[in-house]
Amino acid sequence: MKDILTAPFMVEMIRTVTNMYAHGWDERNGGNVSLMLDENEVSEYLDTNKILREISIGFTAPKLAGKYFLVTGTGKYFKNMQYDPAKNMGLFRLNKNGDTAELLWGYSDGGRFTSELPAHLMSHIARLEVNPENHVVMHCHPANLLAMTYVHSLDEREFTRTLWQMCTECIVVFPDGVNVLPWMLCGTNEIGEATAAKMNTARLVVWSQHGIYGAGADLDETFGLIETAEKAAEIYMKIAHLPLVTTISDEQLKTLAAAFKVTYREGYLN
Repeated sequence: MKDILTAPFMVEMIRTVTNMYAHGWDERNGGNVSLMLDENEVSEYLDTNKILREISIGFTAPKLAGKYFLVTGTGKYFKNMQYDPAKNMGLFRLNKNGDTAELLWGYSDGGRFTSELPAHLMSHIARLEVNPENHVVMHCHPANLLAMTYVHSLDEREFTRTLWQMCTECIVVFPDGVNVLPWMLCGTNEIGEATAAKMNTARLVVWSQHGIYGAGADLDETFGLIETAEKAAEIYMKIAHLPLVTTISDEQLKTLAAAFKVTYREGYLN
C-alpha cells in the first residue's frame, strides 16, 4: 500500500484546511470539512477490509451507504492538521445501512468526526441530486459574512443581490445565489435538514450569526465559493454606513452573466 499521507486528496485536504485557518475562518476548533472519495482512490492507500472501529452517525443515510469520506474531527484545531493529520481527521466508509461509520484511518486519539456530520451528509445527498459530481461540503466562520447577518436583511434575494453588487465576479462565481437560515442550534439533525433543503437551490448557505456552508465538486471550487462571498461581504461591511454613490446595476449584472455564459437565479434581477 502507498503512504496515505502522500495521496493527492490528503495533501489537498491538509492544504485547504490550513489555508482556511490562515484566512481566519476557523478559529479554535471552529469549522469542518468533508470530502467524498471513490473506492478506487482509497484502495491504493488503505485495506478497505480492515475496519478499525465503528461509530454511529446519529441518523440513517441509505443514499450514501458504501460511500467513503475524509472528514475533520470534532474538537480539532485546523492549525494542527498539517502536523498530525491522523489525529485531526478520519477516513471512513458508511456501512450498508448508512447509519454507521466504518473507520479505516485516522481519529488516532480515539476521537470521532465533527458533530456537524449529519448536516454534512444531508447536504451531500441534496447536492448529489443536483450535481452528481459534488464531492465536498465545507463549513467555516468568515467574519464579514457573519457581521453581515447582523446588519442586513436575511431575505435571500436581497442578501444575494447585495453580494452580487459588491464584486464584478460574484454573479459569475455563484450565479445560483446564497441561501440564508435564521439562527438555529448547531450540531443537530434539525439544522442539517434545514441546510440540506437550502442546498437544493444554492451551493452556499449562510447560518446567521454563525457561519456558512459551501458545496462543490472539489476542494478548490468550494473554497473559492466561500472566499468570493466573504470578499463581497467584506466590501459591504466597509461601505454599508456610507452613502452609496454608484453600484453594479441589474443591466450590468445581466451583461456579465451573458458574457460568461452563466444562468443566474431566476427572479433575482429586475
